[in-house]
Amino acid sequence: MKDQTERTEYKEEIEYSEEHEESEELSFPAVQPGTLYIVATPIGNSKDMSVRGKQILSECDMIAAEDTRRSMVLLGKLGIRNRLVSNHKFNEHGKARYFIQEMKAGKSIAVITDAGTPCISDPGNELIKAAVEEGIRVIGVPGCCAAVNALSISGFDLSSFLFYGFFPRENADRRKLLEKLRRGDTKTFAFYESPKRIMDLVDFLIDQDAGVLLCLCNDMTKLHEMSFRGTPAEVKEQLLAKGNYEKGEYAVILEVKDSYLFSKKEHTVSAEAMLVDTMITGQLNGTKEAVAALLADENNSYSKNELKAAALNLKKMFS
Repeated sequence: MKDQTERTEYKEEIEYSEEHEESEELSFPAVQPGTLYIVATPIGNSKDMSVRGKQILSECDMIAAEDTRRSMVLLGKLGIRNRLVSNHKFNEHGKARYFIQEMKAGKSIAVITDAGTPCISDPGNELIKAAVEEGIRVIGVPGCCAAVNALSISGFDLSSFLFYGFFPRENADRRKLLEKLRRGDTKTFAFYESPKRIMDLVDFLIDQDAGVLLCLCNDMTKLHEMSFRGTPAEVKEQLLAKGNYEKGEYAVILEVKDSYLFSKKEHTVSAEAMLVDTMITGQLNGTKEAVAALLADENNSYSKNELKAAALNLKKMFS
């Protein structure tokens, strides 16, 4: 009897959901005046443009685009003819004031980027922040996002993940970031990378014995979409086998192996006490040698910055 009641309730819930969804579609409002729409666009295949997104772009008063020339190509494929206004990173701050004035006058504006969801490592956030501060309604029109698409096909642990935008160019910054990735509670990270720098990034991870697995997604949703999976060394072999790997944008999904994660241990004594003890027991000449010794100790529970701060505290206390 209980199972039958649950089936009846589930059926009623489904029927209500379908009716509610249908009524929402029928009554969905047209573009509203004085509103800012954040519209996701395809990342490679124009057929991925949502029906709602196409409607907004067709009916709004103007479209704020990262690159008007590239956006014109997409709009042409979609059969949309509308006013395009540049909103790239070099004029973003100044243009925000112009767009705010237009929306206050009742105009509706749609923000788009070259591909994917605006503001995800792309211009647009200045305008959104300004609109929120001015009390202007901001509505998101969801769709494609390269980072999310790559994460979804990675096969990695997605119970939590972090998006970092573009990977740093300088090796010193890369090493700092790699150390940060190993110290977090999250194992999986998403990045973007230029095709001209993708091999340099893979070589860096190999040289550093980074202890990661990779899923490199290239030209997602396009005809020649490819994914490269495995350790950095394995991925390098796959890229070399491809030959023309310096073409098409890359979304890089990185998962830190469990054995390379720094375990978080409870501090049983202060960092200052650890330094003093290390200097005495190791007969070391000063805190600098003690910091180096502790960083080389796998049982150490303090970070480099914490130990340096403790060394400064000791210096102040005994100077």
